[in-house]
Amino acid sequence: MKKCGELLASLEQSKGTYNRKMKVQISAVGKAKGNGPEKSLFEHYIKRLKWTFLLKEVEEKKNLATPQRMESEAELLLQTIPQGAKIIVLDERGKGLSSVELAEKVSSWQDDGVSDVVFAIGGADGHHDKIREKADLLLAFGKLTWPHMLVRAMLAEQIYRIQTIIDGHPYHRE
Repeated sequence: MKKCGELLASLEQSKGTYNRKMKVQISAVGKAKGNGPEKSLFEHYIKRLKWTFLLKEVEEKKNLATPQRMESEAELLLQTIPQGAKIIVLDERGKGLSSVELAEKVSSWQDDGVSDVVFAIGGADGHHDKIREKADLLLAFGKLTWPHMLVRAMLAEQIYRIQTIIDGHPYHRE
């Protein structure tokens, strides 16, 4: 794994050549409600992105038992994902990466010509295996449980941070 300085140096050499048409999407179970601080923070970072950004929200309206609801939510999430996209599933059992390691992963996908990256946020009971099995990366924000709206805000900041690391912008410090 490259250190931050090595990643930034290699990105500096190819500055301006990465895929600026990158499309980043958050596909999330549940609809954002109200105008709380989490929404403001989410919007703050999304507005700063140079990449195209989409938020796709899905909701299972039927009153189903937990296993069936999780499976239905997985199917709804999968329907939002463009063909050929790299899928990052946020899951407590996923890998804990640093911001630089995640930027390196996204940068390598860009170098390979990937234009779409989708981050999937599951419902209250997590993700069904149907979506976990499709993931290119299972990513954990630690072992703690976070409120879904706060996860969106934290993820928006990390997406912005990834972009700044790849751009060689001084926002990220290590």
